[in-house]
Amino acid sequence: MNIDFLTPIKDSVVADIISRSNNVLGKKVRLHTTNNFPDLTSVAVAIVGVKDGRGSEENFGCGQNLEGIRKYLYQLFPGNWQAEIADLGDVQMGSSLSDTYFAVSSIVTSLLKKNIIPLIIGGGQDITYANYRAYDALEQTVNLVSVDSRFDLGTIDDELTSTSFLSKILLEQPNNLFNYSNIGYQTYFNSQEEIDLIHKMYFDAYRLGEVKNITLVEPIMRDADIVSIDIGSIRNSDAPANNNSSPNGFYGEEVCAIARYAGISDKVTSFGIYEYNGAKDEDGQTAHLIAQMIWYFIEGINSRAKDYPYTTKENYQKFTVILDDDDPINFYKSNRSGRWWMEINLISNNKHKRHALIPCNYQDYEQALQQKIPNRWYKAMQKIV
Repeated sequence: MNIDFLTPIKDSVVADIISRSNNVLGKKVRLHTTNNFPDLTSVAVAIVGVKDGRGSEENFGCGQNLEGIRKYLYQLFPGNWQAEIADLGDVQMGSSLSDTYFAVSSIVTSLLKKNIIPLIIGGGQDITYANYRAYDALEQTVNLVSVDSRFDLGTIDDELTSTSFLSKILLEQPNNLFNYSNIGYQTYFNSQEEIDLIHKMYFDAYRLGEVKNITLVEPIMRDADIVSIDIGSIRNSDAPANNNSSPNGFYGEEVCAIARYAGISDKVTSFGIYEYNGAKDEDGQTAHLIAQMIWYFIEGINSRAKDYPYTTKENYQKFTVILDDDDPINFYKSNRSGRWWMEINLISNNKHKRHALIPCNYQDYEQALQQKIPNRWYKAMQKIV
């Protein structure tokens, strides 16, 4: 890893940690300080700040004041956690935005190769593109889940920004995206053409009202490799530090539950929270909420059940549903966690083999029993075969 891309966390954050109880999270984290870069041996999660908001549309100032998030985070008390955490400091603004993307991608690639989960804070949501490009070195297709009120498709001719990064992910080579899922989109922020395009590409999109039953988010997160959260997806009254926030959105406790679901997913290997604008966070409310989201994500990591892909099918109960007009669907229920998957039968050399077991819930199994093909199974089949 090129540590020249990273600057230490501010001395004021270190001083605040020193003044706290020995039991706070800040005393358990390996910190990149002025005189020390942390040893990454056995580290499970690495926090990386990105202080570049030039790609953020109409949210000038995002990516700054990340020390506020850290101060709130490090005064929290950890649970009975085993996962080691490091804070690698911040990526400063490069000479150009592309320089920042290169630095972020390089850092994320290095961490992924060490089996360390990058936890990115700050910057515009266009940094998701740099996070995604880091997976090029792994030579595998990935699933991206975005918690956002908008799809951020933009147009083909748009420059790469926070409102167009998805189209760049879809169109630029190498294309390693297998599936995209949006959680919490609000219809009036997205054109009908964009909504139709998402469905035509067999991607998954869930309106805000659909996922108010927050448990529906769990199987979506269980299938994610990359998770990107736009603070603008949270209602303004709960997270005002975003110039694009609106009266409607997730409540604070709901987005914390979403972060925990991302954490408990055995498949999630990177996680980012974007579009925080410290200039609009007069009372620190949004920084405090982001700190709690990070806490819940790490809590989830410490609660991982090590289900698929870490165990074999012998560790599951198998249920086969015979369909009248189609091939049977095999469902698997984990003996360890009680979670469900459904299977797509593939030839052995199919490049999408890692996506053949699709996370689902008991309701999908019940739907199949009623001779109705679950929507997630159908969409995955269209992309795989």
